[in-house]
Amino acid sequence: MRVAIVALTVLSGILGLGAAYAEPAKLTFSAKPAPLNGPAQIHGSYAKGCLAGAVELAETGTGWQAMRLSRNRNWGHPAVISFVERLSRVVSREGWPRLYVGDISQPRGGPMNGGHRSHQIGLDADIWLRIPAAKALSRAEREKISSPSMVRSDRLGVNKRWSKAHHALLRAAARDPAVARIFVNAAIKRALCAAEPPGERAWLSKVRAWWGHDAHFHVRLHCPEGDKNCVSQAPPLPGDGCGDELAWWFTDEAMNPKPPAKPRRDLTLADLPKACRAIATR
Repeated sequence: MRVAIVALTVLSGILGLGAAYAEPAKLTFSAKPAPLNGPAQIHGSYAKGCLAGAVELAETGTGWQAMRLSRNRNWGHPAVISFVERLSRVVSREGWPRLYVGDISQPRGGPMNGGHRSHQIGLDADIWLRIPAAKALSRAEREKISSPSMVRSDRLGVNKRWSKAHHALLRAAARDPAVARIFVNAAIKRALCAAEPPGERAWLSKVRAWWGHDAHFHVRLHCPEGDKNCVSQAPPLPGDGCGDELAWWFTDEAMNPKPPAKPRRDLTLADLPKACRAIATR
């Protein structure tokens, strides 16, 4: 009898979570048009978490423009907003007039309804590799244009769009102490490794190859100091990442990966840190 009562109690608790806790969390988070007010607080990891107190990246700043504004993904932890401001100042001195900033996070972080597995705690940002126009783009233009690929059709190297300016942009981003990782296409990593002179290569350790990422680079910041609920990623492997690790990305295994046996299951609110339930539903 006692076992039956316990089982019923557990079942009632599960049912008490409500339908929202059983459906994909991306539907709940993507429906929230504004952040949860209060101090910035991260709960969880880059690919399984949420964010309270998010800050909006201004649609147009002195050295950047937020792209695809209809997605409402130009929100992030204050640390990532500060990073965009810093990077825009640095690269403007090197002749890059403005950054085109793609997705950062949703107003409350969490899983997105299409496009990313990460970007859930407001510390990831996509920066386009498109050479910026001389004048600011309108909202309508930012919905229509895209960033072209920097990678050749054989995927073994960069194409003629790649330039020293792109190299300088990535180097400036990686040298920022707040940056933990930068993800780029393997062909772009190969170009960076080939062009960077000896003695100046320490920043390359942060730049790691990943599938896609041929038209933008993905910046990931460290967890802010003192944010005890933010789950950090392990540091990158020692070295510049230009040896055997990079060579693997040009093997058949990496260039033609087998599809997974079954699709990855969508995260629900029950999969996320407990605090995310309140952040998503309040």
